[in-house]
Order: sequence, then structure tokens, then C-alpha cells
Amino acid sequence: MESIVHWVDDNSSLIIHYLLQGLLALVIFLVGMKLAKLAANLTEKAFNKRKVDKAVGAFVGNIAYSIVFAATLLMALSQVGIETTSFVAILGAAGLAIGLALQGSLSNFASGVLIIILRPFKSGDYIEAGGKGGSVQRIEIFSTELRTPDNKVIIMPNSAIMSGAIVNYSREKTRRIDLVIGVSYEADLREAKNVLKSVLDKDQRILKEPAYTVAVLEMADSSVNFVVRPWVATSDYWPTYFDLVENIKLALDDANIEIPFPQMDIHLHKD
Repeated sequence: MESIVHWVDDNSSLIIHYLLQGLLALVIFLVGMKLAKLAANLTEKAFNKRKVDKAVGAFVGNIAYSIVFAATLLMALSQVGIETTSFVAILGAAGLAIGLALQGSLSNFASGVLIIILRPFKSGDYIEAGGKGGSVQRIEIFSTELRTPDNKVIIMPNSAIMSGAIVNYSREKTRRIDLVIGVSYEADLREAKNVLKSVLDKDQRILKEPAYTVAVLEMADSSVNFVVRPWVATSDYWPTYFDLVENIKLALDDANIEIPFPQMDIHLHKD
């Protein structure tokens, strides 16, 4: 115990020096963390003020955070006497090894950069990609956040999005509703066609240009099928879709036009 006390007395100045250096390094690290978050927030706000897509702002903000964090870490390590040059070399070697082990993460980062450059979608767009669908909330460095219509959050790796087809339902201002309406073979086709057209003409949300299509599609097993294809604004797609299905059924009922359904006739023969 006495030897320890003597060692402390003999090296008190050195101990105090390293304690101060360590404390200063901790302060640098904590301040750097705050600065990193501030840099990310300011970057996002700057992009939002210029009316740039929110997803792009979030992505660049994440990159800004990572850069400031890395610089802070190097400054804190240099403050406690670690040679940052050699440390960077070690990090480079370790990064190569980690990169080989984490090829998926690097692929996600590269895919995130491609999403920002190619812009296949923006924040708020409803998309389908990688077998999932939802509205784009944020584009992160490694993943993209989607929100489903029933308020589920899907975190998708960027590589899963860019590795296949992307269906963007929100990019264009207009969309076409595709309905197939079947009527009985006994029904008057001209009258049925006029009924369908009258329903479309009464809905103010249906666009005049491009013009809608009402035509006989096929003579199916138990019905003559009409195709009904009106154009609407993208934002009106689902409300108009639901209303049309209901209004067409009511209009056909009022006109006494039967909508057939699958049925089977059984004939019994007695010997």
C-alpha cells in the first residue's frame, strides 16, 4: 500500500495531466455529439427551407452527422495522446475487413446514394418495392422508412428497394380506375352500357380528358363483362373507386339489370 502511495506521490503531476487530458477528451466528445446532432438538424432545415424533398434532407443530414461524429472521435482520441495518423491507418485496415464482412450494409449505403441521385420516389409517395408497399417517410443512410395505410412502419434496406422493380403510385397526377362489371346474358347491353355511362357522368371527380372507356370486354361463363375505365386525379383514386362500385350496383338494380353470380343447377333423374 505504501509503495502505491509513494508511486502516486512521485507521479502526481503526470496523473493530473492525464486526468485533465481525459476530462478534456470527454468534453470534446460530448460537445462533438451535440454538434453532430445540430449539424444534422441544420442540414435538414436548410433543405426544407429550399423546398427540397424531406427524404433527401434526412439522408444528407445523416451523412453530416456521421462526418462530424467521426471528426469528434478523432479529436478526442488525439487529446488523450493516441496518434490519429496511425489510428486512421488502423481504422482503414479494420474498415476494409469490416467492409468485406458487411457487404450488405455497404450495398445499402450505395443504394441509398442511388435513391437520392435517381429519385425514383420522394417523401410522401406511395410505392411498392421489395414486396412491400407504403408511403415514404424517410430515406436513411442504410434503410428507407415506409408507413402502410393501416399505420404500420416498415423499415426496408435500401438494397432491397433498388434490387427490383419500384412501382410509384403517386408520381403522376392522374390514375385510371379499372373495373370489370358483369351483367346477365338476358340484359339489354345497350341499356346496361348507358346506365354505366350515366353513373360516370354524374361523378364530378372523373376527368373529361382523358375520356373514360365503357365497352364490352368478354362473354364469360355466366355473364357479359363490361370494362369501366375512368380517369381521376391520383388523390381521388380510392374515394372514387369505392363510390363507383356502390353507385354502379345501385344504378343497375334501379334499371332491373341483373348482376349474375356463380350458381349451379342440379338435375335429378329417377329411373
